[in-house]
Amino acid sequence: MNGLWTTAMAGAAAGLGVAVPVGAVGVLLIQEGMRERRGAMAAAAAVATVDLAYAALATALGPLVAEALSGVEAWVRLVSALVLAGIAARGLWGARGAVGEGARSAGPAAHAGAGGHAAAEGHANPAKKDGPARTFARFAALTLINPTTALYFAALTTARGAALTGGAAGAVFVTGVFLASLFWQQFLVAASGFAGARISPAARAWTFRAGYGLVALYAVKVAIPLP
Repeated sequence: MNGLWTTAMAGAAAGLGVAVPVGAVGVLLIQEGMRERRGAMAAAAAVATVDLAYAALATALGPLVAEALSGVEAWVRLVSALVLAGIAARGLWGARGAVGEGARSAGPAAHAGAGGHAAAEGHANPAKKDGPARTFARFAALTLINPTTALYFAALTTARGAALTGGAAGAVFVTGVFLASLFWQQFLVAASGFAGARISPAARAWTFRAGYGLVALYAVKVAIPLP
């Protein structure tokens, strides 16, 4: 039971690591929350659902990859840690100059780094209100086109290897990812609806530091012990 709890917490941390940095999709989610709550809640659920799908796919394949590379597990962990460290470094570096600009614009040029849900939304129209189903589909598609989310979960699950073998462990990890991501996306919706204004550049900068900092900590965790 203690092992499953640890796995659930690892999944929740992984979900927050990919969700907390407020990228272009996050900005669009905040804008949706300012316009229409039901549609924004559907959009938040869509983002979390895509995170769940990527995590489930990676969880199913990660242990198989780790098993195929049996005998070099330490090196697999090191490579996975380097991938995660690269994601964190790229996100933090890109956030230095892009956070303020990205918070002001979520058009096709907006790009918020690899670890968060960075995507372009060239057809956002504040005056147009889609139903919850269409909003869900639109945000799911926007989140799905970020391949680094898949790479992030692939690196994590491959590094964890045997810890995710067995249906229970994998299901608990994926559930942790989904619930953490859903909580954060719904928090953005609630906060934007309550504040009635877009998240400030300073606040957004802190989401980058917190989210990518968590990814960096994960990189250290999976690398130890070093080969």
